[in-house]
Amino acid sequence: MRTLSTDAERDEAVALVQDRQRWLTMRGLPVPARTDIPGLFRDPQAAPAGLFEDGLLLACMIPQHTSSHGWEHGPCLFLSCFHTLPDHSDDAVQLITLWASDFAARLGLPLVRTEILARDPLYADPIAPVLRRVIDMGWNLRGPGKGQHGEPVARLELLAEQRPGLKALIGCRVHEPQSATNTRSIT
Repeated sequence: MRTLSTDAERDEAVALVQDRQRWLTMRGLPVPARTDIPGLFRDPQAAPAGLFEDGLLLACMIPQHTSSHGWEHGPCLFLSCFHTLPDHSDDAVQLITLWASDFAARLGLPLVRTEILARDPLYADPIAPVLRRVIDMGWNLRGPGKGQHGEPVARLELLAEQRPGLKALIGCRVHEPQSATNTRSIT
């Protein structure tokens, strides 16, 4: 995991987001409509991060440190605009789950939160199999709601937990998330 620090890396994230949005659209799954998500990844001030394996970007997101997210109060690491490369999502989500839990703990945050676009009721939504997989990975479903950009989402929460042996599996060169007072790199 690392902060996307070059224009080329951010362009790669934009392409990944666009590929994922096309993949979702072709399957009749929800896609964010109110916000230019690819544009957010072009902005270096957003400090997007990505999961790379052998030089290939498998996932990207915008990590944020927040104390109030609109659906739950209290400090957390919020993974905004989380996208995975189509056909690589399960492995990427598993690694990011481990990384995010550890990263939040190292930042002194108790929780990780994220959202998945979904319709209500969640059990009838075509995204239900994805929700079952992430719940099996340790995420807690906090129910439906309005997302960061006003769209209907499933709200997910993960307990922060230090994982000392994780460095052998996944490295971390992610800058401390936005809203923190500095942008030091956490390794």
